[in-house]
Amino acid sequence: MKIFESIAEQRIREAMDRGEFDNLAGKGLPLKEEDLSGVPEELRMAYKVLKNAGCVPPEVELRKEIVNLRDLVGTIEEDREKRQKLKELNFKLLKLNMLRKRPFNLDDFPEYQARIVEKVTG
Repeated sequence: MKIFESIAEQRIREAMDRGEFDNLAGKGLPLKEEDLSGVPEELRMAYKVLKNAGCVPPEVELRKEIVNLRDLVGTIEEDREKRQKLKELNFKLLKLNMLRKRPFNLDDFPEYQARIVEKVTG
């Protein structure tokens, strides 16, 4: 590992000599500290690398898709197409619940909540 550290240090010094760090945004300002207390210590470096690369955890990506699908379903007028998108939405909600390893939550399925409660209690 020492060889990689020395190569990195050498390249940083060369870049500094060329002035490549002179006009960086935020120069002279304190760094923003991130709260990584919820991330296990052995995963923090990987988390930061993925975050800096624009990658997000699968749960976050799936959540975005769910929000977009809910918005889309609200705009669809044709019954057949709306049913298809609702099936897709329900599948993604179930998948999200499985990824989270948490129990099924009726609040995630407002379009079916009343019908399910009626069948269970009724």
